[in-house]
Amino acid sequence: MMKEFEGRTEQEAIAKAIEELHIEREDFDVEIVEPVRKGLFKKSNVKIRIHFDEDNNGMDSDIYESRPGDGEDIAFPVNSVLEHDVLVFVATMLQKMGYEGKVTISFRKERKLGLNIESENSSIIIGRKGKNLDAIQLLANVFVGKTEPDLKIVVDSENYRMRHEEQLIRMAFKSAEQVRKSGRSRLLEPMNPYERRLVHTALTDFGGVETKSEGEGLYKQIRITSQRDGNAPAMQ
Repeated sequence: MMKEFEGRTEQEAIAKAIEELHIEREDFDVEIVEPVRKGLFKKSNVKIRIHFDEDNNGMDSDIYESRPGDGEDIAFPVNSVLEHDVLVFVATMLQKMGYEGKVTISFRKERKLGLNIESENSSIIIGRKGKNLDAIQLLANVFVGKTEPDLKIVVDSENYRMRHEEQLIRMAFKSAEQVRKSGRSRLLEPMNPYERRLVHTALTDFGGVETKSEGEGLYKQIRITSQRDGNAPAMQ
């Protein structure tokens, strides 16, 4: 299938496609229909056409339910022992936390398995800035890593990760625009490596600014600088 999207940059248009179609970047090809055209006072948007397989768009039906106090007699369809085990593992975590919810298989890739949590307590399960969701995902990966170390588990709820990525990209564009206008650098909040790569990539083609990572440890900060400030260190 084909569909067209627009954005101020190619990355912004791609982010819109990912959000609307609920598919991952590696699942579609991008064709530039209309590149950026710079005018006297402003520049036009980028228009892209994406090509994707409709079969990859949507949610799978595998479900495991968690209810505090319930036993393990709930029937659910599974495609493998590993999927069964990780569904039970995450559902059991929710049960131990005291929350009702459904854990579903949201997507399957060659080395990646997506889980989605549906719950009336999603805001608590997600946590501030996704910290609780990240903790659940980390434990799920440790559990799966004992038998399948090359398989990555991605845990989401209420499409939080997609919304968070879109928010990061919007914030990056807004901050970059402020830097370009003022000439003064801006230091963004601490981010994990994946979030930093997302921001660096989003601003690659944003004219007039450069990005670099600062700090030590896992959570570093990105500084956006004006190109007139001189050469910035390479991305990290």
